[in-house]
Amino acid sequence: MKLIMAIIKPFKLDEVREQLTALGLQGLTVSEVKGFGRQKGQTEIYRGAEYAVSFLPKVKIEVAVTDELADRVVETIQKAANTGRIGDGKIFVLDLAHAVRIRTGETNQEAL
Repeated sequence: MKLIMAIIKPFKLDEVREQLTALGLQGLTVSEVKGFGRQKGQTEIYRGAEYAVSFLPKVKIEVAVTDELADRVVETIQKAANTGRIGDGKIFVLDLAHAVRIRTGETNQEAL
C-alpha cells in the first residue's frame, strides 16, 4: 500500500478530484496549507504598498491506495494539476505499513 501526498495550487483541486474519482478512488483527504518552494513566495501590492508574501496558499491531498494503483494515481494528479508554471507543486509517495477501517475493523487493502 502507498500513501500519496500532493501539494497543488488551490484552483486545481476540483479538476484533480474529478480525475481521481474517474480512476475509481473512493476517498481522499484535503487540507489547506501554506508554503514555498523554489519560487520563494511572491510580491503583492495592497493599498499602494508593496509587500512580500513568504508563504503561498496551497492544497494538500492525501490518498491511500494499493501498490497496483499508485503509479496511475501519481500520473493522474500530475496531469490534472499541471499548469506549466512555477509553483505547480509536488507529489510524494510513501510506503503505508498498516491501515484499519475503524467502523468494521477491516485491515490493510480491505480498509482502503
